[in-house]
Amino acid sequence: MKTYTYSQARERLANILEESKKEEIVIRRRKGDMFSILPKTPSIRSPFDVPGLSKKISRKEILEAIRESRKRV
Repeated sequence: MKTYTYSQARERLANILEESKKEEIVIRRRKGDMFSILPKTPSIRSPFDVPGLSKKISRKEILEAIRESRKRV
């Protein structure tokens, strides 16, 4: 764990963020407040992974709706 002052962290933010991927970084202010920087783990889910709807619509009805919407444009 490395500790930086607020001024040091402000000057070297990009480098400190890279360092935080390997170890915890602590930033200390004059008043004694301390803050920890840890990388956030990436989400495993895809942004396209959305829950489905439980509707009783047939494939044919879906395709008809798509064709109809394309005709309007």
